[in-house]
Amino acid sequence: MSNRTFTMIKPDATQKGYTGAILDQIIKAGFAVKAMKWTRLTKEQAGLFYEVHKERPFYGELVDFMSSGTIVAAILEKDNAVADFRTLIGATNPAQAAEGTIRKLFAASVGENAVHGSDSDENAAIEGDFFFSKLERF
Repeated sequence: MSNRTFTMIKPDATQKGYTGAILDQIIKAGFAVKAMKWTRLTKEQAGLFYEVHKERPFYGELVDFMSSGTIVAAILEKDNAVADFRTLIGATNPAQAAEGTIRKLFAASVGENAVHGSDSDENAAIEGDFFFSKLERF
């Protein structure tokens, strides 16, 4: 079990001005930010990041959405980071997310669900490596 996970605040949330409020929720939940950047993915970069979903029917929509605006990528640290962060963000569908979770508070739909959270320690490492060099981590 790793003590690091990866997240992205997605274009829907950054465009609505939720970045600060989401970061506040993350920090209040005991996560330390170990790397962070505000950036915008090209379609090619979004396609590479979500390549695992390439054969799924929503892949094209996902790539278009994730390249539609700015995102905030971050590596977070806390004991049991992946599982605790998944609990903090809530279900992918905000209508099914628990009260007080990030998606319940800030997401509009399954497609525009405000944040990404790694689903495993292995993917957290891969996703963090996609965005950050060793020099950008603390």
